[in-house]
Amino acid sequence: MNRPPRFDLTVNGRRVELAASREATLLHVLRNDLGLNGPKYGCGLGQCGACTVWVDGVAARACVIPAQGVAGREITTLEGLGSRECWHPVQQGFEDAQAAQCGYCLNGMVMQAAALLAREPNPSEARIRSELSGNLCRCGTHVEIVAAVQRAALAMAGGADS
Repeated sequence: MNRPPRFDLTVNGRRVELAASREATLLHVLRNDLGLNGPKYGCGLGQCGACTVWVDGVAARACVIPAQGVAGREITTLEGLGSRECWHPVQQGFEDAQAAQCGYCLNGMVMQAAALLAREPNPSEARIRSELSGNLCRCGTHVEIVAAVQRAALAMAGGADS
């Protein structure tokens, strides 16, 4: 019997050794093998953004990435962005702006927004909208989502919360 090859990942700062078939996606490994449920299965085609994680600090769609293809890389999920005791400013911004409804897009929106703010600390509203345009939200909370990202940018810059 052929066993799946073993490989290492660093997930949320912790090194893990895994065995997965060549067909297994990063999303599958994160959710099913590591119990990390922040990234969601949406379209399975990398188009909706529900599965967004960071690979070496860059937002990426985990549903289309072969798990073995990111061996040795640093993976950050929603669970690794902040903690229950200390949320990332984007997570706090979403809470404060009441930017979540059903929550299905939330993972992707937060991860994409945090990646944007890491690269560009003071984006315009147009830039925020452009960055998040590939993350689908069917609940229609787009206004609140933009406000959440703006709140997070202000908080990260050390400004007062509005």
